[in-house]
Amino acid sequence: MKGKRWLCMILALCLPVLSGCGTQQQEPTAHQSAYEDPYAALRTDHEAVSEAIYADVLGEFYSQYQIALEEEQESRRYAQMAIAEAKLLQSGVMLPLGASGGNYSISRLVPNTVASVLWGNDADRYYCGLVTTQPVTAKDRSILRARWAELKGTGTWRAWAEQYLGQQGYTLKNSYTMSYTSDPETWDVLASSNAVDADAIVNTYDGLYAYDSENVLQPALAERHTVSEDGLTYTFYLRKGVQWVDSQGREIAELKADDFVAGMQHMMDAQGGMEYLVQDLIVNAKGYISGTITDFSQVGVRAVDEYTLEYTLEKPTSYFMTMLGYGVFAPMCRQYYVARGGAFGNSFDPSAEGYSYGKSPDSIAYCGPYLVSNATRENTIVFRVNPAYWNKEQVTLQTITWLFNNGQDVTKPYNDMKAGVLDGCGLTAASLETARREKTANGQSWFDQYGYIAAPTATTFLAFYNLNRTAFANASDGSVVSQKNEAERVRSAAAMHNVHFRRALSLGLDRGAYNAQVVGEELRYASLRNSFTPGKFIELTEEVEVLINGAPVTFPAGTFYGQIVQAQLQADGSTVQVWDPEGDDGLGSSDGFDGWYNPRAAAEELRKAIEELAAVGVEVSAQNPIYLDLPYAGSVEHYTNRANAYKKSVETALSGCVVINLAAGADLRQWQNAGYFINNGTQANYDVCDIAGWGPDYGDPASYLNTLLPDYAGYMTKNLGLW
Repeated sequence: MKGKRWLCMILALCLPVLSGCGTQQQEPTAHQSAYEDPYAALRTDHEAVSEAIYADVLGEFYSQYQIALEEEQESRRYAQMAIAEAKLLQSGVMLPLGASGGNYSISRLVPNTVASVLWGNDADRYYCGLVTTQPVTAKDRSILRARWAELKGTGTWRAWAEQYLGQQGYTLKNSYTMSYTSDPETWDVLASSNAVDADAIVNTYDGLYAYDSENVLQPALAERHTVSEDGLTYTFYLRKGVQWVDSQGREIAELKADDFVAGMQHMMDAQGGMEYLVQDLIVNAKGYISGTITDFSQVGVRAVDEYTLEYTLEKPTSYFMTMLGYGVFAPMCRQYYVARGGAFGNSFDPSAEGYSYGKSPDSIAYCGPYLVSNATRENTIVFRVNPAYWNKEQVTLQTITWLFNNGQDVTKPYNDMKAGVLDGCGLTAASLETARREKTANGQSWFDQYGYIAAPTATTFLAFYNLNRTAFANASDGSVVSQKNEAERVRSAAAMHNVHFRRALSLGLDRGAYNAQVVGEELRYASLRNSFTPGKFIELTEEVEVLINGAPVTFPAGTFYGQIVQAQLQADGSTVQVWDPEGDDGLGSSDGFDGWYNPRAAAEELRKAIEELAAVGVEVSAQNPIYLDLPYAGSVEHYTNRANAYKKSVETALSGCVVINLAAGADLRQWQNAGYFINNGTQANYDVCDIAGWGPDYGDPASYLNTLLPDYAGYMTKNLGLW
């Protein structure tokens, strides 16, 4: 495949250069002299304009997705979801950029000694990890990973790993230190869906079940469970004697079934972005969230007795158990919450005087492996083992330390890792060069001895296009101010409403060159992802027949999700390639190649956009281009380089008919405030945003596609400027 990829690139370079913006401009007629906003009558009502834009832009995706959600047979449902994703990608509202991982790294954390499932938060529970005093060599890492693949599911992997490490002369330690770039905004896991919050708080509580290091779902706070014959009622029998403690380790109360009821109600009251996960899942959850039901006892979660918990679902849900490792099902000590000013239902008011729950790590109750002993903003977070933890015999790391990194010194993580200050780091383009030059005690370079490619995760990062921009400075801090005048704002809004214009943007980005600014030239493709849902996230367990553009198509059992997405794209005449059948050593993959970048196709899409925009009074040319704002972190060298690569690629591919304004944030936080830390579409301060991503909460493609639902149901829809 590598040879074919380079051949395609060479052929692309041999194509004739397209001059201008792809078409000769006609003189506008009288009725075309001024652009009239098709949503002008709705502009005073953000919800109404969001609804109208969504229907126009994502209506086809939404209709197809509803067909998928109504399917009862699992494989047919997956196939219909893949078709819906193809329609989503063709709408041009976003461009998959890459996956988390796929970069060169060096680490002392032994591979696969914590869970590595692709969804939920269990992969961030490090308490049982094995960490060595010296980095794990690339050779030993390869041997360990291969053996894990052989032993997973047998329950023998961990013992084998410890024995092997001892034979190779490694010494284990009981601490782990990593870097972080953003502090938690809240310590209330039930009131936030931001990864920067969840990644920290997951250390403070346990769920009913959790995945182990072999990725087997194991009982945690529940000892066992049963499922009713109709698949609607899940009953969990809790472990007795589990204690809630405060941040000092002082016992508060025993964990009871009612704490899960309290947690679910608080999550729905807080509406921090996770409620959409259960609103169509648990009986009457939607009614309570919307306010049409005020009596929470009507919602399908109840404490049968002190140690028996019951969930009642709206319909059988095959992936329900995979959801239990995510914060939406976390317990909350009702007694402690009320003591910190917490209330439920219509009385819930986090701004009330005396409400302190979740404001700091000293204002939550703990039932997990760690207590937070230090949380100094933009400095240090320290997790120390909880002496009352029910499963403390399995805790291998007594301390986990997070050290803040503002990103300004791109070689600092590598230098800190070498010095033992950090236990691992990713290698940027700059630090990779240093690691290849510097020698270890045995004469090898640091990279040759210890470097490895971190496997891409299921988290997909995307470029979002703002369909309804109303913010031209950050809502939270007033920074990242747009330099566009009013006329330029109107023109860019008109262009963003045109599907061919949005597709031209996506097809005009050389994602390999863009990615190389962070991970280095030789890994330019390694972490690229071409779909929203990873192509191998699921595969069909049964043969299914579905309609693709009205024609019946049969997909056999074992077909990967990405293959079906590709089939629909191909049937629609799209040039986009989201599935490489030869990828991943012949198993097929949606990762590791650039299936979007196509300057010729970008020019053709732009030609269509120019014709359609001219018809509504918007003339586009190199002399009269569309200006688009792209925020970036001006204080971080590789992000600055990446933003410039974006600008160069898009402006070149679109022959100067689009100009990318690079809008610098003074630091990481200002950049994040432009597009990550936003609460709704009115705060989206960009035309193009490349800071947002999504990791799945459970093992089903709906975990991705649900994020683009309308009417506040979709968590990522706000990144389009909607709701």
